Amino acid sequence: MNKLTSRIDKERLLLGIAAPVLAIVAALVITALVILATGKNPGPAFSDMLTYGFASDSQVYILNKATTYYLAGVSVAIGFRMNLFNIGVDGQYRLAAFFAAVLGGALTLPGWLSVLLILICAMGTGAVWAAIAGVLKVTRGVSEVISTIMLNSIATAVIAYLLQPGKLAQLQQGGTVVATKPLPSSSHFFNIDTGPAGELWGFIVIAALVGIAYWFVLGRTRFGYDLRTVGQSESAAAASGVSVKKMVATSMIISGAVAGLIGMPTLLNDSYQFSSDFPTGIGFTGIAIALLGRNNPIGIALGALLWGFLERTTNHLEFQGYDKEILGVIQGVIVLCVVIAYEVVRRYGLKRQQQRVGAELAAQVAAAPMKKQEVA
Repeated sequence: MNKLTSRIDKERLLLGIAAPVLAIVAALVITALVILATGKNPGPAFSDMLTYGFASDSQVYILNKATTYYLAGVSVAIGFRMNLFNIGVDGQYRLAAFFAAVLGGALTLPGWLSVLLILICAMGTGAVWAAIAGVLKVTRGVSEVISTIMLNSIATAVIAYLLQPGKLAQLQQGGTVVATKPLPSSSHFFNIDTGPAGELWGFIVIAALVGIAYWFVLGRTRFGYDLRTVGQSESAAAASGVSVKKMVATSMIISGAVAGLIGMPTLLNDSYQFSSDFPTGIGFTGIAIALLGRNNPIGIALGALLWGFLERTTNHLEFQGYDKEILGVIQGVIVLCVVIAYEVVRRYGLKRQQQRVGAELAAQVAAAPMKKQEVA
């Protein structure tokens, strides 16, 4: 039996390596065909992407982008582990960033206390907005997909209404930009000076702590075990004494709280205010990154880095004469290839494991009569 277990573990390791390799190869082949279809040579394009992507200033840019994308991926992954599809991350983080910016602009407290209150405000706003969908699901059976889509639209409308002069915003830059009151310099989060490459956002430290907390809570606590159990089988979880409704609502609240942090790197390290051009769509990017990372904290980090790399390098390709739509194509192809490759490898691995276990059991059954004869 130990030999069988060792053999299965080795095969699982090989299959775990095969899945991303297969996905990368397939994505490269399809992307090359797409570039060829546009009348361009994919070889120079890939070479230029690698050269430009590994430049020092590009690395800082990618890490800064990955910080935001990682938080988005973790937020979505929390819902995925509960078998919940929190599409509302986009509205949750934008609403959280808006109210956090309003609060931060009005505070005159010491810097560290202002930053703490801004973070609490952002996480609280995201949690409350996500809780609406959670409560609707557990009390009225409303699908979180439908409710979060509608809440995204409501969040957009609320921000548009309040982000006006005379309400919670003001005209700036010669009357061309409407934004919240800028945060005082004491409320800025620290940056890491990397010289000519630019400044690395200090919020990357917070993102790393969120990833560690995600790994520890879901993998090393009773709460995380209950959450994963409910995600795998609600009936089994209920039979073991877990309150399914409570776990659904709690996971949505936690997902929303993490979503509230998504806009903080931009707010505290870059823009220092919320305006009409504040980044949008990051919540949907988080869905793709969570899928790429298979809801694993390290996998999500790699997915966030890959997404930042693609964004940096494909935008550069546009200046080299390539079509600007290539970015969207490459991103879509990678996500599809990863999802398909992991599913193919998972099914193959399951089939191989069943065959090996079946063969081992058959051998044991066949050997049993012989052992009885020897004893007799």
